Amino acid sequence: MTTPGRGPIETATAELAAWLAGAAGEAVPVGPPRPDDDPARLTLWPMELRPARQTRGSGGREPYRFTVRYLLCAGGPAALPGLDRVLAAATAGGERAVVLEAGDPRLWAAFGTGPRPALLIDVPAQVAHPTPPAPPVLRPLRLRQLEMLAFDGRVVGPEQQPLAAVRIEVVGTACATTTDPAGRFRVAGVPHDPDRPGPVRLRLTGRGRVLTAEVDPTEPDIVIVCAPPPR
Repeated sequence: MTTPGRGPIETATAELAAWLAGAAGEAVPVGPPRPDDDPARLTLWPMELRPARQTRGSGGREPYRFTVRYLLCAGGPAALPGLDRVLAAATAGGERAVVLEAGDPRLWAAFGTGPRPALLIDVPAQVAHPTPPAPPVLRPLRLRQLEMLAFDGRVVGPEQQPLAAVRIEVVGTACATTTDPAGRFRVAGVPHDPDRPGPVRLRLTGRGRVLTAEVDPTEPDIVIVCAPPPR
């Protein structure tokens, strides 16, 4: 979880530091190990960002997930009891993922100090992508069922010659049919809003051509004339 006003790494660090204070019995400062650290205190430092498995949901944009790896080390022998308490708390409750791999001499050489007893703690974090708020609904919602129309028509060529086997599709819907040998067709199941009447757009496919036409579904005899292709 990200605290308002803080980024995911800052939030994870603050939450881990608060947990460590309870587990160790004293506040744990955040900072890199130094040669002059207090030998009686623990120090906490974010070491690296590690990739985590991403998930895919069915809703909005998913958060980007990753892991922050922290180094928790003892300043000296007097800090070992605190380190013991942290290790016991982490392994007893399973709240924190502890990794015992902090003994690489190159790590301590990079900090300019000698090797110390230390733990690596992995903390999950994520970058959330807030969903923009939906616009307010200013009018009462109305739910109503649209009517389903059925209409008949003919497809003809020059001199009223019937055109058979022409595929008729209602654009934007799954409604489709084919003209018979007399060029006639019937389209059923076309959504119709009586409050917003308007033409129905058809797509005609046949004889190597694709044409579109707008028809009035309330006309008793719809005739679509397909002009011959230009020479």
